[in-house]
Amino acid sequence: MRMTTIGGAVTTLLLAMGALGALHGCATAPADDAVAARAAASLKSSFAARGQAGLQRLDQDETQKLCSEYANRPLPASVAEKIQQANLATIRYPADGKLVGDWKNGEKIAQSGQGFQFSDGPSLYRFGKLRGFTDETRKYAWGKVYNADAFSACSNMPRFGHSAILTEQQLRDVVALLVDPGSPVNQ
Repeated sequence: MRMTTIGGAVTTLLLAMGALGALHGCATAPADDAVAARAAASLKSSFAARGQAGLQRLDQDETQKLCSEYANRPLPASVAEKIQQANLATIRYPADGKLVGDWKNGEKIAQSGQGFQFSDGPSLYRFGKLRGFTDETRKYAWGKVYNADAFSACSNMPRFGHSAILTEQQLRDVVALLVDPGSPVNQ
């Protein structure tokens, strides 16, 4: 009789351990994608659109996802190249070829916050003066303002044209601020 009691206890113990193992399998953490989806939904539900800060800023495209993934570690050269090439392909130059507008309007945009804040991007000081006042510089300035990630992967500078933050005319005016010899940026 003792054998039966011990055998039954062992069987019961083994069954209990199996049941705990099965429950443990059910209690493991959800996949990273599921956690990310829930976090994104929670984030979106806690924000409200206000002025130029719309809710579309919470939706990450492939560039933003990659930059977030490497936010706390070095960006591999191959990933940087992938980001830059993908963003270079998004740059749209004006159909009429006119890249430069009125630098005075460009300065108003830069100072008003409509183009976000000066601390969102690199210093503009002496932009044209350092690079020259050439057609090539104007084209580079347009591209950089339109989509900074095309030239510097994971740049802190907003992608003003790509993200439709500024209109085509506003982009021209900001480019003028950068490349016009008379603008205060180049003094």
